[in-house]
Amino acid sequence: METFVQQIMKHFGKGAQAVPYIQIELDRDLYESKADEISAAIHAAQWELPELGIPESDLFQVFHPREPGEIVFDPQYNGVDRQNLIVLQVLLVYRHPISQKQALYANIVAKLGEVGIRPEDILIILLENGFEDWKLSDATEAARAVLAAEH
Repeated sequence: METFVQQIMKHFGKGAQAVPYIQIELDRDLYESKADEISAAIHAAQWELPELGIPESDLFQVFHPREPGEIVFDPQYNGVDRQNLIVLQVLLVYRHPISQKQALYANIVAKLGEVGIRPEDILIILLENGFEDWKLSDATEAARAVLAAEH
């Protein structure tokens, strides 16, 4: 029996879009000095990986600049020297194998490194849900149709 994700992918083919939604928690000074560069780096890290199927026009980011002391972390946790933590929460549709997620993590770290963000200061949290959890495109309507047919 096909899974829900397989049914959606069959309906839409490989062209089904992931539409990542990214929230970025970072120090206010870093936000004020590099928000545009950070945004562009994170965005490029996604669409430059063709296996993710994310088009260049797919840009949904929310920045949460924080005052000193609002991002609390252990600067030496697990033997890593953290100085100015930036936290990315990436929400996307469940459909990517682990290898693609790892490629995304590596590409985000590399692109942020190009704008001066140390790898040790990056925390990426990937959250996944289904097409039925989004209201943005025809994909949601098709997902609802598949769900209705199952019940």
